[in-house]
Parts: sequence; C-alpha cells; structure tokens
Amino acid sequence: MKRRTLFRAALVGAVSAFWSFPSFAADTVSKLVVADQSEFVRNLLESSGQKQSLDFNIDFPNFAGGPAILEAIRAGALDIAYVGDTPPIQARASGTLLPIIATFTREAAQYRLTSRPGLVIRNLSELKGKKVSYVEGSGRQVFLIEALNRAGLKLTDVELVNLRVADLPDAIRSGTVDVAVLQEPHVTRLVNQVGASPVLDPEERKLLPSTSYFYARPDALADPVKVEQIKKFLNAFVRAGKWSNENEKAWAKSYFTDFQRVSTEDTDAILKGQSPLIFQTSAEAIPHHQKLIDILYQAGSIKERFDAKGSFVETFDATIEQAREGGS
Repeated sequence: MKRRTLFRAALVGAVSAFWSFPSFAADTVSKLVVADQSEFVRNLLESSGQKQSLDFNIDFPNFAGGPAILEAIRAGALDIAYVGDTPPIQARASGTLLPIIATFTREAAQYRLTSRPGLVIRNLSELKGKKVSYVEGSGRQVFLIEALNRAGLKLTDVELVNLRVADLPDAIRSGTVDVAVLQEPHVTRLVNQVGASPVLDPEERKLLPSTSYFYARPDALADPVKVEQIKKFLNAFVRAGKWSNENEKAWAKSYFTDFQRVSTEDTDAILKGQSPLIFQTSAEAIPHHQKLIDILYQAGSIKERFDAKGSFVETFDATIEQAREGGS
C-alpha cells in the first residue's frame, strides 16, 4: 500500500475517532481546551497540585495519536494540543501550519520497537521483511524511519501496516504485525501478559530523544484572552514537570500505579527507563526539529524540506524560561 493511501486511511480513522468523542467543541471561548494523550497532561497538573493555580476553566479531551488531534484542531474544537514530534511536521506538509508554542523532551526515547510473542529481534537489521506498524502523522513515524536508517534499510524494505495508535497493543497481542512502535505502560504490560519483547539492539535506545510539543490553533493565538490563558497553563505545566523530576517516585505511583493500574514492580521498571523532562525555548528546540524534518524528507514522507524556524513562535519563551528557573 502506498504511503499516500496509508495517510488517507489514517485520516478517515482520525475523523471517526474524533466524532466518537462527546461534544467538547461547543464552548471554547470561556475555557481553554487542551488535547491530551493517555491523560498525561491532566494527571501531571493534578498530581503536582498545579491545576489549582489556574483561575479559568480548562478541558482535557483525550486522544489516541496525532492524526485524530489534527482533525479536531482543524474543526476548531481545540485551542492547543499535546503531540509527539512528527504531527506538527505532517500538518505543515499538508498545508496546515500549527505553530509550536512549547517543547519538552527527555534524553531517553519514549517509544520502543516491540515485537509480537514468539519473535525476538536482536538487531535492527532483522526488521527487514517484517510487518511493521505505521502511523503516519504520529511521532512513531519518524522513530521507525530512523530505526530503519540506522540499519541501512528503507520503508520499502518492510511491510507497512496502517493502524491507529489505539490499535497497536492489540496488533502485537494478536500477531497482526511483527513489530509495533509502542510506549509505556503498553510495552511492559505486553511483555508480562503475552510474552512480547522489546527489540534488543542497544542502538534502538539511542535513536532519538523523546520530544513532544504543544502546538496551537492560530485563531487561539490571535485572541488576547486565550494567549493569557495559555501563558498561565504553560507556567503551570512546566512547574508540574519540574515537580515530577524532583518527585519521580510519587509521580510514577500516581500516574502509572494508581491511574494506569500498572503493578508496583512494573512501575519501577518503567521509571528506570525514563529520564527527566527538559523544557526548551523555541531557539533551543529548532535544531532538533530541523533534524526530524530532514529525516522525513529524505525518506520521501514529506515532499518539501522546509525551514524548522517557521514552525515556532516565540510568544511563550519568556514564560517557559521563568517557570523552569523558578521553584516547583
């Protein structure tokens, strides 16, 4: 299946996923609507106590992956969104510039190449010929491409299976794919429940840092009230992230053990694989974003190699700097 066809199928799935949510698009004037994934943002703000510092209403509709978020933000249902590293690039490549307003990263990758039960992959080169999950427009896309690059392979050297993010764990469980790009807690759950296996090549842990963004609907950035709300939100989020760095066991218990229902032992294992959150200004984030654009362009996944600087706004840099330098 050609990648263009894959992307169309992903967008159809995204539209269906979006409209299956309860309506949260009716009133985006008096409150800030922030797209969440795995309910990470909401839990971080609540666990750290920072949500109490916000003096306005805020909603956190939860999504499974970048394509569904893109459709919702195009529909005007969201103000800002928490996304992985690829969605802003794919949105811009498709003609929709959604400005990146904040960047946060971890040195250790959040994604893991995970193989189905009965299949152990010791070297990235063994991906050749395998059925591999492909979610165009998700951060998983560029992670897979870079894994293939390191092995001297191309997208045409594997069988790409188009799936929604929400379907990836079941695809591994059932053997629909040989390898999927997953993140915790799904990796640890599948290892323990069905005997799945992370790819064992040490190079896999060195592929890319775990970079995520908040991007914004341009209309929201043209509204002074929304801009002030976003400043307060980002201040609270950065402070919450600093709290999680300084209280990692309390955060892991709150999010993984209590909310995600992961065992204490598995929570400890997840925690060992994580590195602290780092918050970046636009100038600090641009070089890595350019690298991601170049990876996608060289793989033929986007048609134009554009300048990363055009994807960022500096509006909230001072807020991020002040929050990361202040107390948690």
